[in-house]
Amino acid sequence: MSADPQHEPDRVEGAPHPRETDHLYGQAGAEEDFLTAFNFNRLHHGWLISGPMGVGKATLAWRIARFLLSQPAEGGGGMFATEPLEHTSLNVDPEHPVAHRIRALSEPGVFLLRRGFAGSTDSAREKSRQEGKFAAEIRVNEVRELSSFLHMSMADGGRRVVIVDSADEMNVNAANALLKMLEEPPARTIMLLISHQPSRLLPTIRSRCRELRLHPLSPDDMHLALQQAGFEAGESPALSEMAGGSVGEALRILQQDGLPLYAELLNLFAGPRGFDRAKALNLVNSLGTKGAEARFEMLLTVIDLFLTRLARTGALGHPPPVEIVPHEAETLMRLAPSAHKARAWAQAAQEITDRTRHGKAVNLDPASLVLDTVFKIHQTAAA
Repeated sequence: MSADPQHEPDRVEGAPHPRETDHLYGQAGAEEDFLTAFNFNRLHHGWLISGPMGVGKATLAWRIARFLLSQPAEGGGGMFATEPLEHTSLNVDPEHPVAHRIRALSEPGVFLLRRGFAGSTDSAREKSRQEGKFAAEIRVNEVRELSSFLHMSMADGGRRVVIVDSADEMNVNAANALLKMLEEPPARTIMLLISHQPSRLLPTIRSRCRELRLHPLSPDDMHLALQQAGFEAGESPALSEMAGGSVGEALRILQQDGLPLYAELLNLFAGPRGFDRAKALNLVNSLGTKGAEARFEMLLTVIDLFLTRLARTGALGHPPPVEIVPHEAETLMRLAPSAHKARAWAQAAQEITDRTRHGKAVNLDPASLVLDTVFKIHQTAAA
């Protein structure tokens, strides 16, 4: 499992990597499904771990890898075993040698298939490695490295685990190459495919895997997961609501002040006079400060969330049950009082998305792009 733990496309700054995370919260059903298959010797060779981004799919994959490689080679119950489950948890002692090797990316029984460094030559990839630049997709060359791994025999005759993170990122050639391995799986090899959008995968890949579906976390599970990651966010239903039950998104929101930014956007339209132009200009000017790029991306996320909640409020006739910030419900109802207004907000959201995509493609000044977006929201509100 050769890789550079210092340069990883899925590492969140300030938080432990999924393979360094001991516990998984809110996904007991998926763990139980896998353990049942293991204990009754019905372990499928391919598993599709699916669900929204940031809900623990990679954490589950690494928990399964640790568990499988720490078990005796024969493992599992008999084909017709009827005794209660022998294993009731995927937990492995953090001091177990396998756990140590996995954390260090030195476990010989694991292959991690993910995006490599950008570039088509060795020198270009080395330069990209130094700069931390990754390719946009998993290429067939990375899958060929997996093929070499699978053709090696394990010295102790034990299991091998392949983690594909994420399968959504494979290009067509890589997906077809992986499909051949799923069609003729090597003995004692378990393949774990992580997917945020399974519908985008080849139907033949999906059909050769058993699915473990993960779900958004509850506020309580979110709180525990954030504590484990080293973030004391308190029991915040508002954070869980804004993050959509995704721990990964919650971490991004906390690190980039997403909650205060959402409140700032809402306040532009919450006053008795409606749109506050002075506050809008202050918001735009903040994009010229340190860390403006991350703030810009978070602001785009916040705008999209605001428009979605406006459209939903108008369509349903009532605001979402959980307020992200105080007085949000009152503002949403005032701006989206009807189904007719809901359609207007949905159309505005699509137009803003198209403008934003085009603006980023032509490197439009972020401040100008945000100002244009805010005025579009004002026009829709006033129409």
